[in-house]
Amino acid sequence: MAGAGTTTGTRRSGHDLLGIYLNDHLAGATGGLELARRVAGSHRGPAANGAVQRLAAEVAQDRAALEDIMDALGIPVRAYKVYAAWIGEKAARLKLNGYLLTRSPLSSLEELEMLRLGVEGKAAGWRTLRVLAETDKRLDPRRLDELIARARRQADLLEELRVHAAGQVIGPGATAGDS
Repeated sequence: MAGAGTTTGTRRSGHDLLGIYLNDHLAGATGGLELARRVAGSHRGPAANGAVQRLAAEVAQDRAALEDIMDALGIPVRAYKVYAAWIGEKAARLKLNGYLLTRSPLSSLEELEMLRLGVEGKAAGWRTLRVLAETDKRLDPRRLDELIARARRQADLLEELRVHAAGQVIGPGATAGDS
């Protein structure tokens, strides 16, 4: 009986596993970028809109940074995973939310929550690579530290926006409409 830590079939090298791991993160970054762009397009108000626009631009930069890291490590992009994530993000828009032709009042709240989860996953990936940078000189520890710090700022911004959206949609005296 196979237990934790055992494998069946062919063992994969650490490089192969890192390739799978980073391609999974690239797929997540692809879906996250599409979501960030959608959130940026749907936010109203000059203050929030500017912050969300900057966030979407940073998410695009983070995705590009991941591609650069994969290139430096000699890890090929698995296009099928990227395409699957892109299609998955588009399909997620079709969820039944009680509103056929318009956005549900819950859409902004749920999108901010999903984006926050994605940023937390991205930060975990950067931290994993930061550990690897201690022994792999192809990775720049300072750059990874910057990416980790940026993910932390992104998560803080998203939490602030999420709390505000929750108060407007489901808080006392919410005015966003019936959800």
